[in-house]
Amino acid sequence: MRTGFPDFRLGNVLATSFTGTLSERHGDAVERIPTPHRLVDWLAVNGLAVDSCTTAQLELARELRESIHAAATAAAIQDALPASAVQVINDCSAQGRAAAILTPEGKRRWRLSSASCVEDALSVIAADAISIIAGERDGKLALCASPTCQAAFFDTSQSRTRKWCDMNTCGNRQKKARFIANQRKNPRSAE
Repeated sequence: MRTGFPDFRLGNVLATSFTGTLSERHGDAVERIPTPHRLVDWLAVNGLAVDSCTTAQLELARELRESIHAAATAAAIQDALPASAVQVINDCSAQGRAAAILTPEGKRRWRLSSASCVEDALSVIAADAISIIAGERDGKLALCASPTCQAAFFDTSQSRTRKWCDMNTCGNRQKKARFIANQRKNPRSAE
């Protein structure tokens, strides 16, 4: 992993983890894939290892990321999906030649057509986005309750009432802010 970059915020759903590579969209935005090499790192961490990435491929990845975010946000608030976002997701899904393979341990892994084919990796991410936005998986799309984040995430909790994209970041930050506000209102409660 390359140093000097913000940590990745990894989740259990590939497509929404990918949209999380740009966080705090409504505050001080944090770009987690600022360079082609950083995209290579993110893909490797998510089982889609490629050897290299060009600037053009990074731009395509960011376009896909923003399209997934726009479509997932629309789906979460039950709004019409943006046609331009749908087009980008569909194009990325169709242009890849990745294949799902079964490992000896009984796990699914992705085989890309070549070690430098970022487009194959992006097609896997786009296909994952399609499956969650189309409602094919058990869970629901929701938006993070943090006013500075509002990331789309896939809620698979039993009650489907999760509020935060990531409890360790957005959730803890909001809990801490509430605690501090309560301490200011009631300074004697800390004694």
